[in-house]
Amino acid sequence: MVSLNPPVCDFGWKAPDFNLPDFDGHVWNLESARGKKATLIMFICNHCPYVKAIRPRLVADIKELRAYGVNAIAIQSNDVLAFPEDNLEKMKEVSSEFGFTFPYVIDETQSVARAYGAVCTPDFFGFNGNMELQYRGRFDDSRKEASLNQTRDLFNAMKHIAETGQGPQSQIASIGCSIKWKE
Repeated sequence: MVSLNPPVCDFGWKAPDFNLPDFDGHVWNLESARGKKATLIMFICNHCPYVKAIRPRLVADIKELRAYGVNAIAIQSNDVLAFPEDNLEKMKEVSSEFGFTFPYVIDETQSVARAYGAVCTPDFFGFNGNMELQYRGRFDDSRKEASLNQTRDLFNAMKHIAETGQGPQSQIASIGCSIKWKE
């Protein structure tokens, strides 16, 4: 496991479109994933300990953010031959086990991860209503261990984006496992 930090937010960068299937064969694109006021695009996977540590809190935060007009989609871009725990069948199991209320899609060619410049799991991209990047930061300050006084960086940023169209000027990069690229 290699821990990486993605680059900081490139404010105003436009979200590239995509067409990616979920585990039931439904194909999702940017428009079908888009929220009324903000959209969260997350690069996650099943096996990463950083993602595993936040899953219950991530699901709860996304449910709460819906009230503010924020939709979310999770993209799994790892090489499933090298990491079978990240395959479609396992994605369906994880989605069901944790009660994902957002689409969980697979980027088999890894072209979407490359288009977004995703480098790790989790890697969060928060867009305003014009699909302009306003947040590229961490979930919270817990790393892999939950505590009682987490900062809720992602939640607060997405709520602020939904309310104002702008992301926070101060952002702390996420940390996570490297995306497992195909050779």
